[in-house]
Amino acid sequence: MDKKMKKIGMSLLIAAVGGAVAIGGYKLFENKQIENMTFEEKQKVYFANNSEIESMLSSTGNPDFTEAAASVIPGVVNINVTMKARNSRSGGGGSPFDMFEEFFGMPQQRRQAQPREARASGSGVLISPDGYIVTNNHVVENADKITVELTDKRTFEAKVIGRDADFDMALLKISADKLPFVRFGNSDNVRVGEWVLAVGYPLGLQSTVTAGIVSAKGREIGILGEQGQGSPYGYGQPQEPIVRTAVESFIQTDAVINKGNSGGALVNARGELVGINTAIMSPTGAYAGYGYSVPVSLVSKIVNDFKKFGTVQRGYVGIQYRPINEATREEFGISDLHGLYVAEVVKDGGAAVAGIKKGDVLTKVEDQTIYSSSDLQERVARLNPGDKLKLTYKRDGKERDVTVTLKAQEAKKSAADEETNASATEIFNKLGASFTPASDAQKKKFGVNSGVVITQVHRGGMFEYFGVEKGLVVTHVNGKPVNNVDDVESALGSTKRNIVRITGVSESGTVEFNFPIQY
Repeated sequence: MDKKMKKIGMSLLIAAVGGAVAIGGYKLFENKQIENMTFEEKQKVYFANNSEIESMLSSTGNPDFTEAAASVIPGVVNINVTMKARNSRSGGGGSPFDMFEEFFGMPQQRRQAQPREARASGSGVLISPDGYIVTNNHVVENADKITVELTDKRTFEAKVIGRDADFDMALLKISADKLPFVRFGNSDNVRVGEWVLAVGYPLGLQSTVTAGIVSAKGREIGILGEQGQGSPYGYGQPQEPIVRTAVESFIQTDAVINKGNSGGALVNARGELVGINTAIMSPTGAYAGYGYSVPVSLVSKIVNDFKKFGTVQRGYVGIQYRPINEATREEFGISDLHGLYVAEVVKDGGAAVAGIKKGDVLTKVEDQTIYSSSDLQERVARLNPGDKLKLTYKRDGKERDVTVTLKAQEAKKSAADEETNASATEIFNKLGASFTPASDAQKKKFGVNSGVVITQVHRGGMFEYFGVEKGLVVTHVNGKPVNNVDDVESALGSTKRNIVRITGVSESGTVEFNFPIQY
């Protein structure tokens, strides 16, 4: 009996030692490998070893958000930015919230003398225990110093790992570990009508949670434009240039979002991150029921690229397209109700190699119906150069499936070089407007040194389409000061990537327009 007990005891001891060795080996392996993991992989490791977290999260159907809020609040941080004051009229940005403020419906007013140092604040979301934070690009774009404050009042100086104006996303890093962070959800599974929470630091307040529902998905609102410049009024674009780089496919919510919520978390009722709060639409500058968040399915791709490459790796289909609407159907004799009309195909681009031609209608991407350009944009934006994408197009009434291999950025540049170079006169005529030099009295009134007045807006021109009104004093075209019609035409000659940039002043303040010129 004693021998038997000793044998059993020895077996248990061996098992225990073996288990300890296995665990130790796993930990050693984990420590060596975790730095090379994507953020999704890091989170899976963490949550796989913390099963009790699963039980504490609220279910989607539970209207009690206390547990979801408690799990998220520690992982949402306050970002404070210090920057040297920049004069907006000299071409530099002002507050890092300029884009956010303009989209609130408050065009920039003429500013008094700026202090030497300016401060602003926003929100950010911890996405790993070792200090990586995702936020909006416009929160940190002009920052000279970035300070992050946690909910426990600890503060850290942050460095920028990567940022991108076309996605309005940035990745920061602070030197700390064992930090609370927010678990990634799946924004593809988010449904209209689903409960969501917005967590951030609005209006200078401490950590704040608001609740609402998902109002829509795949929203394009025209806030992200060339070089990250947003239209102050959120005008859409009638056609998509070949080199369109800004990607908009926002989750729309009625959870209360205000200035300072930028970069904060949009989470579902389980406390899982489904979006990064980015903008609101409002005629007053305050919450009016329409908030917009970048979906986490896109965020995760962007931040992993930032960490690995320092920049977003983008693939390009190589087409110029126009959303199908009543005007497109009438112009090209199209009967389809949904899809994208292929207006041009980049030579040797992915689409051309796959056999797509001008005049085709893209109807599906990865077997999902294309209802708007955002359906294609977001899907492509998740992929890298060399990745393959299934597209369905219609030609002569028949649908065909093709696999497109996305080209790298070099293909995008060559496409820009091969674009039709229209003369400044051609572009001037497409604007559809008449100008007269601004008087000295008008310049003095608005505090500007240059300007032409729009005296007439012609039907069918770009100004009419985008709502540019008669009476606006245009001060700069493509960044160049203008004082007469010849100046306007000369400045249009420096149009890059077919994007015309107009800066003007009115009784409401300074406004900017960025829109494409198509041929």
